[in-house]
Amino acid sequence: MEHYAILVVGRGKLADELVGGLDGPAISRVVRWDERDHGTAERYMVVHTGSGRELADVIGFCSQNGSTLLELSTADSQYPAVICFPLVICPNVNLQMLCFMAMVKHASGYFRGLDIRIAESHQASKSTSPGTALYLARSLGIPESGIRSVRDPQVQREELGIPDAFLDRHACHQIVIRNPEVEIRLESRVLGRSAYASGLAQIIGMLSGMELSPGHHDVVDLVARELRQERTDRI
Repeated sequence: MEHYAILVVGRGKLADELVGGLDGPAISRVVRWDERDHGTAERYMVVHTGSGRELADVIGFCSQNGSTLLELSTADSQYPAVICFPLVICPNVNLQMLCFMAMVKHASGYFRGLDIRIAESHQASKSTSPGTALYLARSLGIPESGIRSVRDPQVQREELGIPDAFLDRHACHQIVIRNPEVEIRLESRVLGRSAYASGLAQIIGMLSGMELSPGHHDVVDLVARELRQERTDRI
């Protein structure tokens, strides 16, 4: 297994959680972007969780070193259509959620033309775009305007049943598929602090065993491919 120094770009809560908790067999050390060493021979993976202010420098760094860049930010980061390094888009890094998203994407064709509605709820302090909900919407052919975003604690408590203890830290996603006779509901709930650091460490471990080509990659597709390969290996 290859070992990588992880550069974390960003100054928010997620960046702090990753710097303080990211650890795994493929990770040699974790360093903030502003504290990176210059001129070392280490192999790097870069994790971008920021607003985009450092993005030009990050792209330049990854282009020069061929480093894999994991994009965790939902701040609508803009990347060139053609890049010379692997870019992995990560709307979520919780492996259970990624499997759920892969399932929805794989089955989306069965529900074309039906009435599909998506709702997502996060703590009132969340101001960034709902990346997981946007991914689900694109998978199901729903426009972004069709996503219902809930930030009102009273609605979260009374309508969605979010316990008071988790109103300040949760993620809830609902998909409702209807026709006149049948209604199907799919729901995911993350209550409290999600295992972002441990999930990302698993993803980094998975990527360390892959030869990713330069260009854009979808972490949902990569996880689904890895799970299919594991299942094949067991047969």
